[in-house]
Amino acid sequence: MTAFIITALIAVLFIIWNVALPFYKDEGKDKLGSDERKCFSQKCRSIIIENGNKRCVLFIHGFPTAPNMYSYPAKVFSENGYDVHAPLIPTFGADWHDFENTTFSQWFSFIDDYYVSLKKRYEKLFVVGVSMGGEMTLKLAEKYSGTANEMSAIAVLAAPVVYNSLIRYGIITSFPTYFARTLGLFKKSIGAKAVCGHESSEDGDEQWTGYSGLFIGPGLSLVYSMKDVRKNLFRITVPMISIHDKGDKTVPFKNQKIILDHVKSRRLEIKSPSMPPYRHTRHSLLMYDSTKREYTKDILDFFSKEE
Repeated sequence: MTAFIITALIAVLFIIWNVALPFYKDEGKDKLGSDERKCFSQKCRSIIIENGNKRCVLFIHGFPTAPNMYSYPAKVFSENGYDVHAPLIPTFGADWHDFENTTFSQWFSFIDDYYVSLKKRYEKLFVVGVSMGGEMTLKLAEKYSGTANEMSAIAVLAAPVVYNSLIRYGIITSFPTYFARTLGLFKKSIGAKAVCGHESSEDGDEQWTGYSGLFIGPGLSLVYSMKDVRKNLFRITVPMISIHDKGDKTVPFKNQKIILDHVKSRRLEIKSPSMPPYRHTRHSLLMYDSTKREYTKDILDFFSKEE
């Protein structure tokens, strides 16, 4: 009986260690510097289009991909009178050996500084984010809503704010993540490599560029960051358009409702499409040939109402 109790206690502590992340720290590392000479492909480089406009859109890419996911909307926004900035977050799209030692706090610090620098230059600033980029967009809106640095509006697509929470939210994105913290004591990554195109995919997903494999430290950092973003959703008051496909295989669709239940946006537009089956995860909605035109126009129309 005593052995059973000890085993059960160890199992409980193991679960708490990996799920609740006690004593976990994400902050305190140095700021990242940008050096795009390290990019493994031209597709990874920042997309910056400046034509002297008074309004600008900041596109924030996802994990672990690169700005080329915004190639189409960047062109459309530029043609419609916006300057465009889709920066490559340092260590993404470059050397994955560097990437596996970085954290969400470092990535967000870079984006935060970038956002503030743009805010000083433009009369109107808008932010678009897909996936992790959507989470960062929410975090920026939480920080700056109601301040002098408030953005004009945001577009959030397939943003994660809950990763694994079966009891409270009924969401399990990846069961193995429950053991990631322990695994991270022994391995930094598994099967890591740079990817320039998904040859077996379709619908424009063939252009996906970034890293593949399991990045334990960065992934754990990303999951840890969601709790704080979720807790502060009520601070968001800026206009927001939210788009999330019901069949998203990367970020569960239930995340959209969690976000919408808590934000206080003074103007809110919601789209919850259901794509037909494709050989992709129905996640990068501004990259797919079947959806990028429609949703880019939706975002463009939404932003135009804040002019």
